[in-house]
Amino acid sequence: MRYISTRGGMTPQPFCDILLGGLAPDGGLSIPEIYPHFCLDALKKLSTLEYRDLAFAIIHHFVDDIDHPTLQKLIDKTYTAEVYCNGRDPEVAREITPVLKLENNLYIQELSNGPTLAFKDMAMQLLGNLFEHVLHERGEQVNIVGATSGDTGSAAEYAMRGKKGVNVFMLSPHGKMSPFQRAQMYSLQDKNIFNLSVKSFFDQCQDIVKAINNDAEFKAQYKIGAVNSINWGRIVAQVVYYFKGYFAVAKNVGDPVDFCVPSGNFGNICAGHIARQMGLPIRKLVVATNENDVLDEFFKTGKYRPRSIKETFETSSPSMDIAKASNLERFVFDLVGRDSTRLAALWQSVEKGEGFTLPSPDFERMSHAYGFVSEQSSHAERVAHIREVFEKYGVEIDPHTADGYKAAKAHRDPAVAMVILETALPAKFEATMVEALGRQPARPEHLQGIEDLPQHSEVLEDDVEAVKQFIRQQLD
Repeated sequence: MRYISTRGGMTPQPFCDILLGGLAPDGGLSIPEIYPHFCLDALKKLSTLEYRDLAFAIIHHFVDDIDHPTLQKLIDKTYTAEVYCNGRDPEVAREITPVLKLENNLYIQELSNGPTLAFKDMAMQLLGNLFEHVLHERGEQVNIVGATSGDTGSAAEYAMRGKKGVNVFMLSPHGKMSPFQRAQMYSLQDKNIFNLSVKSFFDQCQDIVKAINNDAEFKAQYKIGAVNSINWGRIVAQVVYYFKGYFAVAKNVGDPVDFCVPSGNFGNICAGHIARQMGLPIRKLVVATNENDVLDEFFKTGKYRPRSIKETFETSSPSMDIAKASNLERFVFDLVGRDSTRLAALWQSVEKGEGFTLPSPDFERMSHAYGFVSEQSSHAERVAHIREVFEKYGVEIDPHTADGYKAAKAHRDPAVAMVILETALPAKFEATMVEALGRQPARPEHLQGIEDLPQHSEVLEDDVEAVKQFIRQQLD
């Protein structure tokens, strides 16, 4: 298996090279030359596997430069009941991503029982173990520069804290995460973790990360790597839970199943697209957004127009307060027939701030051939759906998952199983949960009082050079 760039300017690379590299040298995203494909008989065999064995059966097709016994050990080390417990019954924790039935053919797949209570842990914990192994084998060090709107940062930091050969410089939008999210990140005292609070929105943090990755000299000198969802290792790890969720709800392997995914940067649902390309019988992929509706506009009209800072809203589902969906590039690459020249031209328009509109044939294929539909949610609807799910099913869901619930209802066929992917546990968003339910949400015992711990972050202006200078000061 070799990896190419969506923009066509990278010599095919093995997995471990693109794992550490972040953006491709031409500014594009790494993607496999071809997706492995499972026939119906192969899917039936996969359906009987426990999570860690399923993960190996899928991931090893994408990794041919780590020997199978070592890869199996890294996966086994990652997906354990101890890591994904958070006080749950050990037998339930062993399932890693248990599926909760709300009613006939409507389910929530629990993805938020990792250390930071968000779905990002599902991939980031594996990424931490992969990074440590590859760096040890090569005798190298990597300095991760990432951006977070709330959950990626803590998931990355908890996965990388104390890892040999790894430093983490995580940018977050100053004052725009929930108190719980800030506490998870800023209270860490590990010497290899650096929190940079940037006076702007997430998209500007993300732009700084991309600018640093595009500075070849700086990137080489300071050995810059990435863990945002642009990192292919994140995407391939997330593919696994689509297979697990499918097998949990399909009455017969081969039956169609729909998935609904709250999405801002398009990484989580991009993994669903890839699972579908690999032969998983996914009928619809429902994209759920909040008031920052750039993806909803794209899937309803074919127009992709990233928003400016002035057009970006602070919402009560803050992890989706994103105006540029970085991973959309991977899907559009497939949509345009893997034509890297055409893809590069489209993204040149994006980077100029102009965006683009798909021609009618491509727009038709999005829903008919690839199964994409979308829905947008407002704060009032979010609160109402948190309340509805609790009153109707006795289940607490976080604000992002509530956006997913609304979208699932809008596009649901009662005859087809619909799986809503959980984004985070409600404990991370107490203010909205109190507004919806009139009481504090439950939180794991070991995280009680986390907001009272000492916190530290470096507040910086929205400036690439300021971030580079901070990195230099820590590493020189």
